[in-house]
Amino acid sequence: MTQILSQEKGRVVIRPLQSRDLEIVEKWCEETAPSNNYSLDATFNLSPVNLVQQVPKIRRWYWLFKFLSWFPNPCQYLLNSYIAELEGEVKGLIQVVPVNRTRSSWRVEKVLTELGQKSSIGSQLLRHCFEAIWEARTWLLEVNVNDKDTLALYRQNGFQPLAHKTYWAIAPEQLEELALSAPNLPNLLPVSNADAQLLYQLDTVSMPPQVRQVFDRHIQDFKSSFLNSLVESFRQRMDRSEVVSGYVFEPQRKAAIGYFQLQLSKDCSQPHIAQLTVHPAYTWLYPELLAQMARMTGEFPPQYLQLASADYQPEREAYLEQVGAERVEHTPLMSRSVWHKLRES
Repeated sequence: MTQILSQEKGRVVIRPLQSRDLEIVEKWCEETAPSNNYSLDATFNLSPVNLVQQVPKIRRWYWLFKFLSWFPNPCQYLLNSYIAELEGEVKGLIQVVPVNRTRSSWRVEKVLTELGQKSSIGSQLLRHCFEAIWEARTWLLEVNVNDKDTLALYRQNGFQPLAHKTYWAIAPEQLEELALSAPNLPNLLPVSNADAQLLYQLDTVSMPPQVRQVFDRHIQDFKSSFLNSLVESFRQRMDRSEVVSGYVFEPQRKAAIGYFQLQLSKDCSQPHIAQLTVHPAYTWLYPELLAQMARMTGEFPPQYLQLASADYQPEREAYLEQVGAERVEHTPLMSRSVWHKLRES
């Protein structure tokens, strides 16, 4: 779908991403690369959906990823991006992906524009997505708190703060120290599709109602098909990584009270990335689960471990400060609702 919008010196054409656009996108990514030593993946899970961080790989395997976009798999939305073009020149890019299986909630992964064009071109790209993606009832995103221009762009287009997230990095020497403690997790179990109901209940209770409503997750969001597992296995081989997960089962309540997913990197230039969910009534699990993950990283090259905390998880933030974790980035989590006007016949 192509949309044409008026501009003072021509017409802005918004169209899907094509292979010829990747060169300019890669150039923009290099110009806006973070100054720290961490490769922050500000996503809400470990799915490989961030186009900006994987442009060199996508340029090499473009047609493979294009093929994967035709059916459900972890890489399906990697190329789900739109380009703003003015008089034949690329002026901006937006990548958007669904957050859940029902596609009722969508996330803005990234908005990239030429210098000085963020307000005008960025707004047109956002409005195009709001109008073109009819399934989306809610949109959400994260933005660095110090990126004033991008923050102003999102506020201008109706996004409001929902929560605040902090990204942490635990140094290799701190991981070695954490690994010395023997975790007390007698009911730590591997994750399978049969556990989707338990993980859904844990996810539901771990978030405030307003945040839970925006994400709109369901039981099927915690299941993985055989095809998804196959593509994910191939993706891990390409990335030289390994993903392990587990959850803590409470037999008396017959409920999951803690969950972790850990992406372990075999590449010395990439950090380990952890996703962690803990029941609010069982915050004593933080030291145990961190010790468990620290032990797992011991079999891989020494790297930082990255994980996130939200402002509604004070116990997690207090524990990470206690073990000496470093705050890498602070991002507001923002959202907005979209109510499409039904067209009259």
